[in-house]
Amino acid sequence: MSGVPEIKPEQSIELLKELHILTRDGKLNQDSRRKLKQVYHLCQFIEPLLTEVMTAREDLVLVDHGAGKSYLGFILYDLFLKSKESGHVYGIETRAELVEKSVELAQRLGFARMSFLNLSVEESIESTELPARVDVVTALHACDTATDDAIRFALSKQARFIVLAPCCQAEVAAVLRRHKNASLARTALSEIWRHPLHTREFGSQITNVLRCLLLESHGYQLTVTELVGWEHSMKNELIIARFCGSPRGNARERLEQILRELNLEDLKARFLY
Repeated sequence: MSGVPEIKPEQSIELLKELHILTRDGKLNQDSRRKLKQVYHLCQFIEPLLTEVMTAREDLVLVDHGAGKSYLGFILYDLFLKSKESGHVYGIETRAELVEKSVELAQRLGFARMSFLNLSVEESIESTELPARVDVVTALHACDTATDDAIRFALSKQARFIVLAPCCQAEVAAVLRRHKNASLARTALSEIWRHPLHTREFGSQITNVLRCLLLESHGYQLTVTELVGWEHSMKNELIIARFCGSPRGNARERLEQILRELNLEDLKARFLY
């Protein structure tokens, strides 16, 4: 593997093959190299958070929402938790066949402190299969409102850290589109989303602004950055939230004002709680 600098020496080669990041003969192709680069890049942001949690308390709990094939959970476990005596990763996914495959793979690799649950977000909030306390919640490209569902779960569990890479934010754009005529008559700002392409892009931008204000209203400090190195993806925003216990004073007021001024009051239930 010396000719493949992307692979870290402590990594499980069998895992990388099972995740189709390596070919069966242990090599990388162009597509798998990009995939590995994505996950590594996100791990660079997440690993310091895990270290911080485990410095204070060894029994770390990480929940990955919309886990899919659980690339992120498996690689975080392999790189960070495998060598430790504690710490647990939970993958939450609604597609039963993906959950079954992840369970089988974790058992085969001996990753005993990984669990995979076939649950919706609503079910996961109440499920006794998950601990009452969660330290880190991640949602990597969970499409459309799945990111908002992950936020709701994290807030219900009072997660110390929330790491989001949002994707495919269609709901806000749909509401902007539905009320476009009324908005055009009401405010010149509606020119920002008058054209369909702008509606989509502005809707995506506003979605993440509203999510940030929601998190700040619940006592989180935010870092919003770009996932440099994901050149193949336009969904390149990363939101890292750290619980500080002190809500930003005007966050909820600003959130309500934006919903009102942009004719997005249909979304109050999603962003105001």
